[in-house]
Amino acid sequence: HCNFEFDLCGWKKDENGDFDWNLRTSSTTKMGTGPATDHTLQEPSGHYIFIKSSFLQLPGQKARISSPVLSRRNKNCKVCGGVILFYYHMYGAHIGSLIVYQRTMAKHENILLNLTGNQGNFWQRRALILAGDGDEDFQVVFEGIAGKGPKDGIALDDLTFSREC
Repeated sequence: HCNFEFDLCGWKKDENGDFDWNLRTSSTTKMGTGPATDHTLQEPSGHYIFIKSSFLQLPGQKARISSPVLSRRNKNCKVCGGVILFYYHMYGAHIGSLIVYQRTMAKHENILLNLTGNQGNFWQRRALILAGDGDEDFQVVFEGIAGKGPKDGIALDDLTFSREC
């Protein structure tokens, strides 16, 4: 489980990204960019990770962050499949996209979720089933794609893997 209150919990910048997801709080941001609070604490001082469109990023550029390597060797992971739970906030008139991948160690990426456009000015919960079989280890990758609006952004908080994996 990662609530981003202290660090990135082993999540790392992915080598295939153009820019970074940033750890931040609502209390340090300008009005109109991102959620009013984090999801965990429901306070402006709470932390989450965020990307926003700005003059530094061109529309279509990607920020990617990848999970620690997860193991399929646990027998419960094979039987139960495994799930990732997370909360996202995508708000703005010219918002980009959020794509979630499951990546094998052979670098094959399978899309688990693809959201584009304004999803509302509130935190939303998602649960995604981690597919696959065999013993191959894998990672989950969150990709945020910059939109066209300077105040538009994508935030993530409370990323949790089911105990089976």
